[in-house]
Amino acid sequence: MHNKRIFLSESHPSGRELEYVQNALQANVITSGGNIVQDFENDLVRFLNQNTFIAATNSGTAAIHLALLLLGVEPGDEVLCQTLTFSASVNPILYIGATPVFIDSEDTTWNMCPIALEAAIQDRMRKGKKPKCMVVVDLYGMPFQVEKIQAIANKYSIPILEDSAEALGSRYKEKPCGTLGDIGVFSFNGNKIITTSSGGALLLSDLLQKERATFLATQARDVAPYYQHSEVGYNYAMSSIAAAVGRGQLEVLEERIAARRFNHAFYSDLFANFKGITVFSEPNSDFFSNYWLTTILIDKEKMNGLTPEIFRLYLEEFNIEARPLWKPMHLQPVFEKYSFYGGKLAASLFESGLCLPSSSNLNAQSRARIQERIISLLQKYNCH
Repeated sequence: MHNKRIFLSESHPSGRELEYVQNALQANVITSGGNIVQDFENDLVRFLNQNTFIAATNSGTAAIHLALLLLGVEPGDEVLCQTLTFSASVNPILYIGATPVFIDSEDTTWNMCPIALEAAIQDRMRKGKKPKCMVVVDLYGMPFQVEKIQAIANKYSIPILEDSAEALGSRYKEKPCGTLGDIGVFSFNGNKIITTSSGGALLLSDLLQKERATFLATQARDVAPYYQHSEVGYNYAMSSIAAAVGRGQLEVLEERIAARRFNHAFYSDLFANFKGITVFSEPNSDFFSNYWLTTILIDKEKMNGLTPEIFRLYLEEFNIEARPLWKPMHLQPVFEKYSFYGGKLAASLFESGLCLPSSSNLNAQSRARIQERIISLLQKYNCH
């Protein structure tokens, strides 16, 4: 394998990060919290252009954990959770001692199915356990079915925790993802559309929520001249160095979104004439996806036996990374004992889906390599 590896989604420096980091070092501001973190939070608020409050954290998982606490989730509570997602959407539920209840996907956005959601709520309530909140994901950058999910949430007075870890820059009817629920969460992990190396953020509705989140994220220290703690806290605050990196990344966020969307258009054109391959795309003009990852579904019958795993392994031979879709949480060994509502849509997506290289620094040469290998594979299977 002589060619440089093409990754699924790698970080893409803007060239501005070093200046912000050097300024932080020169000011001797390298710990958590402080003005640089606040500047990053303010930059993010300006980008979103919404009346929201940001609390930066050291990971998206930490942000989800804090969000659950802010929504009042306690040991023994039940939390509705989209099954087609990464495990970080679920793990914090167990940190608290609560119980996840998994909900199937729908075939338009691949996100939480409103029909299965309402069936789950009604069944849990018949069993005497009204769910405390719901974790709805904007999968691969695609907004969820906002009106339908919001209507159900309002009907049963169950708040929405919007997991927008993958959806910074995505919008539904021009409203940014992360602001479509009661609390939102972003991730700035190294594979996301922009990164702080490791980090996350809470999107909150008022200043009191932000102050509460910051209090919990900084070890829940009481106001006192000595270290006093009246409740359990966490070491979840974002560092100034991470925030400095994030400020340099935010300067090029619009460019990164455009690049990911360009990749999606490239794949859409590449597969346009193959009836057995479907590129996951926005259902209508209400949806605007950052296309963090471009994903496809492969109909092996129409593609003469070509499966996602054959496709993935073939690309791997040429040092091109592709990956299956998220394996549904209710099929994971660690979560399979928990309740699941719906059919087999999420499982079917997992079996037939594939994520393709989508980095914003994917250049023309890399796209040509990808196209050459894919066309070669499709010709090998005599696909049309």
